[in-house]
Amino acid sequence: MPLYTPAFTRLRLTIAFALLGCACACSTTQPAATMPAIASAPNKFAADTTLRRIATLQDERRTPALLNYLLSSEPRYREQAALAFASVQDKAATGALNAHLNDQEAAVRRAVAYALGQTADSTAEAALRQQLTAETNSTVRAEVLEALGKCTTRAGLPALVRLPASLTSDTAALVGQSWGLYRAALRGITSEPAVARLVQLLGTDNPYGARLAAANALARTRALDLTPYATPLATAAQTDPNYAVRGAAALALGKASHAPAVPALLATLARRDPDYRVRVSALRAMNAAMYVQVKEAAWAALTDVNDQVAVTAAEFFLAHATQELGTLFLEKANKLTQWRVRATLLAAALKQRSKEQAAIRQAVQERYAAAASPYEKGYLLKALGEDPAAYEFVRQATFAPAQQLVVRTYGLEALVAMRHQPDFPAAQHASFALALRQAAETGDVALLGIAAEALRDPKLNLRQLLPDATFLQKAQAKLVLPRDLEAWQSVQQTLDFLQKKPATPTPVAVAASHPINWTVVSAIPANQRVVVRTGKGVITLQLLVEDAPGSVASFVELIRQGFYDGKNFHRVVPNFVAQGGCPRGDGWGSTDYNLRSELANLRYGAGAVGLASAGKDTESCQWFITHAPTPHLDGRYTIFARVVAGMDVVQRLEIGDTIERVELVR
Repeated sequence: MPLYTPAFTRLRLTIAFALLGCACACSTTQPAATMPAIASAPNKFAADTTLRRIATLQDERRTPALLNYLLSSEPRYREQAALAFASVQDKAATGALNAHLNDQEAAVRRAVAYALGQTADSTAEAALRQQLTAETNSTVRAEVLEALGKCTTRAGLPALVRLPASLTSDTAALVGQSWGLYRAALRGITSEPAVARLVQLLGTDNPYGARLAAANALARTRALDLTPYATPLATAAQTDPNYAVRGAAALALGKASHAPAVPALLATLARRDPDYRVRVSALRAMNAAMYVQVKEAAWAALTDVNDQVAVTAAEFFLAHATQELGTLFLEKANKLTQWRVRATLLAAALKQRSKEQAAIRQAVQERYAAAASPYEKGYLLKALGEDPAAYEFVRQATFAPAQQLVVRTYGLEALVAMRHQPDFPAAQHASFALALRQAAETGDVALLGIAAEALRDPKLNLRQLLPDATFLQKAQAKLVLPRDLEAWQSVQQTLDFLQKKPATPTPVAVAASHPINWTVVSAIPANQRVVVRTGKGVITLQLLVEDAPGSVASFVELIRQGFYDGKNFHRVVPNFVAQGGCPRGDGWGSTDYNLRSELANLRYGAGAVGLASAGKDTESCQWFITHAPTPHLDGRYTIFARVVAGMDVVQRLEIGDTIERVELVR
C-alpha cells in the first residue's frame, strides 16, 4: 500500500471498506467507571476519559457529538475537538468552527484554523481573513495564513499575496504567507504576482520556514516557466544554509531551463553539493533538452558514494537518453555492483533500440536467471519491459509455477509497460489481452489490480479484445474487504468504465470494525521508543501516541505479534521515502482491518514516520520514513512516529533490505 497507487510505484491516497451505519459513541468508549484515573499517567489519554471520548468520536466521524465539545469550558477539550475535525473533514462543521476562531485561548484558535484548512471549505475564507486582522498571537496568525491557502478561491488569492501592512515585518506571518501560497499552489491556484512573491520569500533574509515553503511551491507548482527567476533560484540552490531549501530550489531550476546558465549549474550541484539529497534534486531537475550539457555529470553520479544519487542518475538516463549506443549502457552497467542502478541502466540500454538489441536482451535475461533476490529479478523484468521482443520471456517468468509474489507483480507491470511501447507487435495484442485475463483469474490481488487498471486504460483499447467482463466480476466477488480494498477498487473502476456507468463509491471501513484499543493506548508512555533492526543498522523511533492513538495502538499490537519481523522495505524513492511492512513484500499487502486517518497538526520533516494508505481512512500495516521534508504529504497521511536515532541508516536503505526485528524499548 504506497502513499500512492498502484501499490508499488506510488505512496496511496483516498478510500476504505464500509460497514453500514455508525455505532454510537458509547459503544466503543468504555464508561468512566471502568477506566479510573492513573496516578502517573504515561500519556494524556491514560487519565482523562474525556480526551479518550473525543478521540473515539473523531475515529467514528461523529460530527454532532464533537461539536458539543467545542462548547466545553475546558480549553483542552475545545482544542482536542477542533483538532478532531482536521481528520473528520466534515464541511457541516465549518460554520461552528468559523465561530470559534475568536476563542479566548490561542491554542484553540490555532486548532480551529488548522481544522478549517484541512476541511478545505471555501466558505471559511471570509472568516479566516477577518481573523487574520484581529488575531493577536503570531503563531495563530501563521496558522490562519496557511489555512487560507487551503481554502482560498482564485478571487481571494491577491489578498494572500499582499499581507496587511502591519504584518510585513512579522516573521511568523511571512512563514504563514509562504505556506499559504504553497498550499494554494498545490490546489492549482496561483498567479504571476504569487510566483514573484514566493521568489522574494526565498531570500536568505527570510525565516527558514518561509524559504522552505517558497522553494517547494516553486518546485511543485505545475506549468511554471521560471526562466525570469533563474538568478534568485540559482542563488538559493547554491548558497542557502539548509539542504532542503537548496534541494527544492534545484528542482525549481528545472523549470528555468531556458536560462543558458542553468544546465551547467545543475551539473555542478549534482557533482559537488555536500548533501546527497541536493545532488538527487539536481539530477531530477535535468531534462531532455539539456541532455548533452549535463550527461557527463550524470555519468559521474552513477558511481556517487551515495546509492540514492546513483539510482537517480540511472533513472535520468532511462528517461532522457537519446541516440546513445545501447552497448554503452550495457558496458557501464556491467561495471556496477549496485543491482538497482545496474538494472535501470540495462533498461536504458534496451530503450535505445540499437543494432545490438538482441545481445543486450540476452544479457539481461541471463542476469535474471542468475539473480537471487526477488527484487533484483523484478527490476530486471522491469528492464525487459522496454523491449517488446522480450514479451514471451517476461510472460513466462510472470506466470511460472510457484513464482514469488514480488516477481509476479513486477512481471505483470513489465508486460503492461511493454504493451505501451509504440513498436509492440499488433500480432501479440490478443496474447497480451489473454495474459491480463489470466492474471485476473489467478485471484492474486496485485495481478488482479494491475490487470484491471490496464483494461480500463483508453490508450490500450482492450474493450474489443475482452468484451465480456464476467471474469472480472467473478474475481472481485472472491476478494475480502477491507483487506483487498485496493484490488477491489481497481476492478470496480474498470467495471464502471467498461459498462459506461458513473463511478461507484468506494466502501469505507467504519470505526466499529476496528475501534481504538484504549487498553493498549493507556499503557504506552508518551515518549515510547521502538527499535527497528535492519540489515543496514538500527533505527530508533519515538511513537506519537498523543497525536495518533489509534495508529500507534495498531502498530504496537503488530510489533507484539512479531508481524514486522522478517519483512522488507519494498519501496525506496531517493530523497523521498523508504517504505516497508507489507506482508506480501510488493506493496499490495494489508491486514484484515483498516484504520481511520489521524491527521494531527504535524509536518513531514526528515525522519517523519507515516502510515501508507489507499486514500483517507484506509491505513493498515505499511509505513514509511521520509528522507527529507515532504510538505505535500502534510495533513494527508497519518504521522505516528519520528526517527530519533539512525537517520543515517534510513538514508542507506534500499529495496529488499530486511526488517529483521521491531521491538518496544524503554
